[in-house]
Amino acid sequence: MLTTFDADQYVLRALRAGAAGFLVKSTPPDDLIGLVRVAAEGHTVLSPAAARRLIAASADSQPARDRARKLVSSLTEREVEVLSGLGEGLSNAQIAARLFLSEATVKGYVSRMLDKLGLDNRTQAGLLAHDAGIVSS
Repeated sequence: MLTTFDADQYVLRALRAGAAGFLVKSTPPDDLIGLVRVAAEGHTVLSPAAARRLIAASADSQPARDRARKLVSSLTEREVEVLSGLGEGLSNAQIAARLFLSEATVKGYVSRMLDKLGLDNRTQAGLLAHDAGIVSS
């Protein structure tokens, strides 16, 4: 979904309806192109502001935090860095630039992490990152 509106109710409604992502029109054009490609590959993408608000709303219980921390403890240091980027709503390209890796390497990390953690998509990984406390609100 590409929209001018960046309200929580629209984000949740779009994702529940099966949208592959939620991006606002103010997203820089180069980022927008990359994020649309990521969504076309089957990953969930969110604008950074929408991701932060959605993730912040998810961490409301101690059991969720404990579960998330236990899952994250099974990851390598590099996997945690990639997971943190997902929690910030970054694309593979943005994570790659931050960590000085190729985009293909980041894509591999994301796929392996999802399998390792038993998650279905990037959005779930981002929520887990926040629940575990590796991403600041």
